[in-house]
Amino acid sequence: MKKLTAFSLALVLSGSAFAEGYQVNLLSAKQSAMGHVGTGMKLGAESMHFNPAGMAFMDKTADFSVGGSAVFAKASYKFNDYKAYSDNDASTPLYAYAGFRIYDNLKGGFSLTTPYGSGMNWGKEWAGSALVQDITMKSFSFQPTLSWKITDNLSIGAGVMIMTGDFSLSRALLPAGSLSPLQAYIPLMPEAAANQVKDFLNTYGDVNILSATLKGNSKIKAGFNIGVMYDITDNLTLGLSYRSKVKMKVNAGTADLTYANETAFKSLLATLNPILQLAGTSPIAIPPLDEGTFSAELPLPSNLSLGVSYRPIDKLELAFDAQLVGWSAYQVLDVQFSENVLNGYSIKASKNYKNSMSYRLGAKYNLTSRFDLRAGIYLDQSPVKDDYYNPETPGMNKIGTSLGFSFSPFNGFSIDFSALYTTGLGRYGSYTYTDVITKQDKVFEGDYGTKAFSPTLGVSYSF
Repeated sequence: MKKLTAFSLALVLSGSAFAEGYQVNLLSAKQSAMGHVGTGMKLGAESMHFNPAGMAFMDKTADFSVGGSAVFAKASYKFNDYKAYSDNDASTPLYAYAGFRIYDNLKGGFSLTTPYGSGMNWGKEWAGSALVQDITMKSFSFQPTLSWKITDNLSIGAGVMIMTGDFSLSRALLPAGSLSPLQAYIPLMPEAAANQVKDFLNTYGDVNILSATLKGNSKIKAGFNIGVMYDITDNLTLGLSYRSKVKMKVNAGTADLTYANETAFKSLLATLNPILQLAGTSPIAIPPLDEGTFSAELPLPSNLSLGVSYRPIDKLELAFDAQLVGWSAYQVLDVQFSENVLNGYSIKASKNYKNSMSYRLGAKYNLTSRFDLRAGIYLDQSPVKDDYYNPETPGMNKIGTSLGFSFSPFNGFSIDFSALYTTGLGRYGSYTYTDVITKQDKVFEGDYGTKAFSPTLGVSYSF
């Protein structure tokens, strides 16, 4: 019994509770309109995220910026003639920045952002429900920051990232069709037991019999964000920034079990398990996930960004960023259950993510003294290796294109808008997992696609 229960637990959690794509870049309406560039740009208070050294060049007494996005994302799956599409709720990343002049060469401020998050809902009964039904993750980062202008053309900056978050993951423990192997035992059963098994399979053979939902809130953790900025000429600026890795930890996650029909299923097990034992087969056990808690760790990856901005004429600014994301920090998912769940059962699931690059290009043009046009394009590489591909958040190289504008109805105040469209380049993926009943390895494979539309609206004010 314990062996089968352990397999059940592994099925629930052996895949990542968080997947590729949980870094969110919607942290400014202005910069989203420019393909997320900003490492080599002087952005006032918004520099706290992109490069804290840039805030030192702020020429205002105070600078405020707030905004939010709506992310409408869809994923598709296809294998032979079967097709499935995700039905995701819109996610809503937010940002807020406040920067202040302390001295002419020293600026300070704080920001509140949602730099990591993910969401995917494939539905309860889709073909890959044994791997994931739905998943959500949210993170929040509060960052106090100081930025010092050392000389007229050189500055440095640093901030402390204080982070927390939460997640939820649902997965079918006994998906539709998982009990069909029991049909082989029907000839060995008494008539009453055989009829009970037949009735149950006829009634619930096409739905998930048992699903699990895991939830958790992470402890508050801290990291750092540092940067340097240098004006090579009056028209050319170079920036370098680094955001550290942060290990988020859930200390007391909880699980809920959902049955198609709990009474009928437990009655079936009471009849069936003695027969399976007599036949020399391990009985079917309900894993006691909801009777204890679990702990787990997830790394939020480091980011090393190099950026340059160039102003060939007064009205035009061009910018380019290259970013190395330290996904290799995510090598394994460790899950440790409390002692009252299988005597402290633990799981280590290999992830083996690799570092990836992101390349971004953006432009801003001052059409009038009150109206700016912005545009951008970027390429994000996937950190997910072929042998660890999972539909939780399909990982593939993605291209994003963006447009936007800023309108200033009066001096110091700006209304900012961007529209970003992201499309995945498509990818075939496979994932191996263990069947709960047969204990045999199964491969879930197919072709995946993703796309997302993300409008962002913000306002900024400085004086």
